[in-house]
Amino acid sequence: MTSQTRTDMPGDWDERSQLATFLDYARATVRAKCEDASAEDARKAPLPGSPLMTLSGLINHLRWVEYYWFQVVFLGEEDEGPWTDEDPDREMRIAVDFPLARLLDEYEEQSARYRTLVAEHDLDTKAKRAGRDGTHVDLRWIVLHLVEETARHNGHLDILRELADGRTGD
Repeated sequence: MTSQTRTDMPGDWDERSQLATFLDYARATVRAKCEDASAEDARKAPLPGSPLMTLSGLINHLRWVEYYWFQVVFLGEEDEGPWTDEDPDREMRIAVDFPLARLLDEYEEQSARYRTLVAEHDLDTKAKRAGRDGTHVDLRWIVLHLVEETARHNGHLDILRELADGRTGD
């Protein structure tokens, strides 16, 4: 799926196609929510109780959340994310140092790699690492979790965009 194509209707009706379509739809909505946002608006944190909640911060957060679940938990790779014990939200903090277009392009490039990963593995395949509660989730759960996480943050992006310049949309 590219940024020009955004649909929640799968081409096929098997479980994998439906899950992949919803994740891609949520990802494409992320891009749509940021379309034509100014550099200044991408860095604004208008919610007093959420100083890291920016368009840029949310894009970088979503990128790194997918990295964590696919590469660290599912594939069992070493965690090389930007967060630290002292700064667990660092991916959101540092995002304002990068152009929004770069963050979106990196997110889209990474999504393409993970789309391939999901296509090449059985949905019942267990993650190599346990989650925080000690459970080895399967790939199906990871995809469902990422649909939920991305959709939830799309709501945040929608609010931030409306506060920034009045733009609304689905």
